[in-house]
Amino acid sequence: MTIRVRREDVIPNPSEPTSVRAHVCVVASLNFPGINEHDAGLVRRFTRTALATLVSLGASFELWDTTQPLENPEAAADFDGLLLLGGGDVDGSCYGSCEPIPNSYGVDLRADRDAFAVIAAAEAAGRPIFGICRGSQLLNVARGGSLIGDIVDYKLHHGGPGEPVFVDEPIDVVPGTRLRSILGTDRVIGRNGHHQAVDRLGRGLVVAARALDGITEGVEDPDRFYLGVQWHPEDTDGPEADRMRLFEAFVGAAEQARQSRALAAAPAE
Repeated sequence: MTIRVRREDVIPNPSEPTSVRAHVCVVASLNFPGINEHDAGLVRRFTRTALATLVSLGASFELWDTTQPLENPEAAADFDGLLLLGGGDVDGSCYGSCEPIPNSYGVDLRADRDAFAVIAAAEAAGRPIFGICRGSQLLNVARGGSLIGDIVDYKLHHGGPGEPVFVDEPIDVVPGTRLRSILGTDRVIGRNGHHQAVDRLGRGLVVAARALDGITEGVEDPDRFYLGVQWHPEDTDGPEADRMRLFEAFVGAAEQARQSRALAAAPAE
């Protein structure tokens, strides 16, 4: 596999908060099969922004890059929260698709399996989980859901041939959801460049946001912080306020998990 993105390319400065509210496991595929320099530039920018946002909100992090096999995915349970970032497509075999998928790119079944093991460990430990783009799709597939392999009428979701890949997409947020309470509005403008999306919902999940054509743009578990958004709030070309609201909600949930663990570990008086 070609290595275009190095770990040092994405670590922000400062890389640690002055005061730690929570310690977060961040899973990303900095490189994937077929990655080109354009994709690498997006990975660098988006990952660095996501990590810098965590630090600005008081969260320390450990970056797990699934470019290489993870040594101990189960250790995700030792963190206060789990953040899953974007990358290549999820292998169709993970959700029962046996046919070739048009426009498929960046598929890495081993990286998918590592990510599913991390999700399982974090969920079993009761940690808050937040997924972006590929991360949101992984959360759905981890619960037994499926994906639309290739969106045929794609114009709302990404640019056409010879055009910029990313577009500003209006997204409707479903009333009564956790996502609606976080964002505080019924519609956001998301930065999108995706050709796949959630199809059949995974166990216990509900739609939290939809595109104007009805495509699912957000999923969540109403009973716990298990939240995914299809768009890229960590794109600096998009609204900073929405990014901060989403990351603050996640860091706040991780902080609560940290406090609950501390109370459970404290000796009884």
